Amino acid sequence: MTAPTLPPLHGRVTVGLPAERAFDLFTRSFGSWWPAQYHIGQADLAEAVVEPRVGGRWYERGVDGSECDWGTVLAWEPPHRLVLTWQINGRWEYDPEPAHASEIEVRFTAEGPEQTVVELEHRHFDRLVAGQAMRDGLVGGGGWRGVLDVFAKAAEQR
Repeated sequence: MTAPTLPPLHGRVTVGLPAERAFDLFTRSFGSWWPAQYHIGQADLAEAVVEPRVGGRWYERGVDGSECDWGTVLAWEPPHRLVLTWQINGRWEYDPEPAHASEIEVRFTAEGPEQTVVELEHRHFDRLVAGQAMRDGLVGGGGWRGVLDVFAKAAEQR
């Protein structure tokens, strides 16, 4: 008997930036807009980083210099697509086992020269240890919709 598949979560926002700039803000400037309260390390968040390449790390750096991984970059396709592993379990702890990772795919679709739709899908919660708890926490805490709203506000200021 196989475990039931937990449905993915989706988010969508439209920003007033060309796709290239939206992708760059989301990835290379990730730490400039990511909400500081969303971290799993012991120290307060100093910055959040997405390394710009397949195999790159996705991690946080604490104010004390400590680093805490969140996952890795599976696809880096500027300015259209980014896929990351989410290796944070339902207890909000990093899980180094790649087989336990869920995935986050972010797509950037131009809707004209100065407007881009950003769509996010977080899938494979069933792979996570305590995946239902993680999914429930993301839904109940504002989750990806709230994060994308923060991203949209950062895009407005560009």
